[in-house]
Amino acid sequence: MQTRSEQEPGRWPRWTLAAAVLIAGCGKSPNDDLGVGPKVDVKPELSTSDAVLKQPMTPAAQPATEPFEPPPLADLDAKASWIDRPVKDGLVLLRAAQAAEQVLCSVADAVALKNDSAENNGKILSALGRLPAESEADTQARIDRHVVGDLGSTNPIMISTSAEFDILGLTGFGLFSFGRDLEPFASAETVVSWQTSADGLLDKVVMRDDLVWSDGTPITAHDIAFSYTVIMDPRVPVPAVRSGTDQMKGVHAYDNQTIVFFHKEPLATNVWNINFPVLPQHVYETTWEKDPTLKDSPEHVALEQSPVVGGPYEIVDRTRGQQIVLRRRESWSSVDGKKVRDEPFFKEVRFRIIEDPNTSLLAIKAGDIHEMILTPEQWTTQTTGDDFYERNTKATAPEWVSFHFGWNIESPFFADRRVRRAMSYAFDYDEMLEKLCYGLYQPCAGNFPEDSWMSPKKKLVPYKQDLDTAEALLDEAGWIDHDNDGIRDKEIDGRLVPFEFSILTNQQPLRIAICVLMKDCLDRIGVRMNVKPVESTVLQDLTQKRKFQAYFGGWGSGVDPDSSENIWKTGAMRNFVNYANPEVDRLFEEGRRELDRAKRAAKYARIQEILYEDQPYTWLFWRNSFYGFSKRLRGYVFSPRGPFHYSPGFGSLWMPSE
Repeated sequence: MQTRSEQEPGRWPRWTLAAAVLIAGCGKSPNDDLGVGPKVDVKPELSTSDAVLKQPMTPAAQPATEPFEPPPLADLDAKASWIDRPVKDGLVLLRAAQAAEQVLCSVADAVALKNDSAENNGKILSALGRLPAESEADTQARIDRHVVGDLGSTNPIMISTSAEFDILGLTGFGLFSFGRDLEPFASAETVVSWQTSADGLLDKVVMRDDLVWSDGTPITAHDIAFSYTVIMDPRVPVPAVRSGTDQMKGVHAYDNQTIVFFHKEPLATNVWNINFPVLPQHVYETTWEKDPTLKDSPEHVALEQSPVVGGPYEIVDRTRGQQIVLRRRESWSSVDGKKVRDEPFFKEVRFRIIEDPNTSLLAIKAGDIHEMILTPEQWTTQTTGDDFYERNTKATAPEWVSFHFGWNIESPFFADRRVRRAMSYAFDYDEMLEKLCYGLYQPCAGNFPEDSWMSPKKKLVPYKQDLDTAEALLDEAGWIDHDNDGIRDKEIDGRLVPFEFSILTNQQPLRIAICVLMKDCLDRIGVRMNVKPVESTVLQDLTQKRKFQAYFGGWGSGVDPDSSENIWKTGAMRNFVNYANPEVDRLFEEGRRELDRAKRAAKYARIQEILYEDQPYTWLFWRNSFYGFSKRLRGYVFSPRGPFHYSPGFGSLWMPSE
């Protein structure tokens, strides 16, 4: 799958949180990935697959945290020196920012333009990205969105893929988010106040008292504390959201509105660790311990189809593999007959599940969907004519999404770093970038974007094809053609093993083409690679279970570099390639304890340098946002997390009244 912001891994619309995503190809993502309902963009989004790792389910499983007795709130208030933290509305922030911006052309001129230059791209974003004036938006409109894969689950704490972030970001309840600058704040739609103790060990949030679940039950601080308990149960398979949450000592509800987060240490990442998805306690408190999978029991199967939600939308139709329809929830904006917050701009959101990009392009040209990520070929050659511009336009902007080949280090083929480096030297990056990606993407050398604060000051040079070096490294690692059959081999456990392996990829044409290019490159140096396209759900399952030799995928960067620990730390739940390096583990530990950003940056830069040396991935390219949008759409604004996975994200999109 691909990710959408792959994000992952980020925040969602203005009413959600943050997250991360794993991506599996060019175009859309499933971690993706993975930004921020549940979390916005703390963890990377997954886009190759992004499902839940199954853990042992034993009745005797021990809690993941030590029990502790929270002190009385009066004692906390007496001893703590509280520092007020920001409580903001992402839509209000965006409106204020746009008020200070110059509009480059009129809406009429923008919709008449073809996006064939940077100048026209800027005009389209300037004019069509504006928020509506009062009564300008059609609040009865429906938007038809595109996702490349189905949901693995509608349960917000199971969130991991880009599709799940896109959809559950509209139905999920959360306290925190972040803006285009990736700086965190508490959401004014759910929070009255947020304070942090001067020693960094406490966060106190007072929630609004006008929040209800979709079944009419009030949303309280007890739901937050309960959700933390469920997330921290080691039997519950939640690889994306437990990372970071497990760095807290506990979460306690002092009353219906007051929740305190207790931290083990004053970490730089505490601001993100308190941002996790929320479950309705009254629904799950009688089902969770009976079925910690949260999906196998009859009760959980029923909840999958019709979940009780706390966000602005609820699921009204789910046809697996085809579509998911959300409808605006009146009890989000009005409680007891009183309007308590603004309505979302769309009455209904329909997500159409279309995996094939060619079919998606036909759908947007026909007006059946209103937005989609465009592949390089589609952007360059298939969206330049009147058949596209009759109903649509397109826009592009930088985005922190990278793609790679992942090498399973537990495989006998890739345990040796020399072999992994040989794989990276074997690939023809120029052909991929220029011919397959039409010159739209930039080469990638590691997991942190070059323009991010955590990237190495001394830029890492992306690999270039060097077949002589690749062959020398394979020779050095003992992979030589001993029997002269044209395929390198090596004696392993007394048996001559040919260097022949398979790579998994999503069924999208560009991803398959990139893998086939790698196959052709490896053929030239005596290594045989079989390309195995599989459905997104199968790819997701196999990578989560580590049942692969190699795969093609990608990640959307999280808003904090610590969010990638669950990809690289030894034994981490989303460390699909089984990478292990004690120095990397130590640097992640030190990075979250370092409060000075410049000193933190040096530690993450060193992590990137080590990964560059070890090559657990062959990094391929950074994928910018390339979107097609219906001319009926307005309000799309891009961030490093794309147009959706931050605040307000999707919440700023609208359609004008006729």
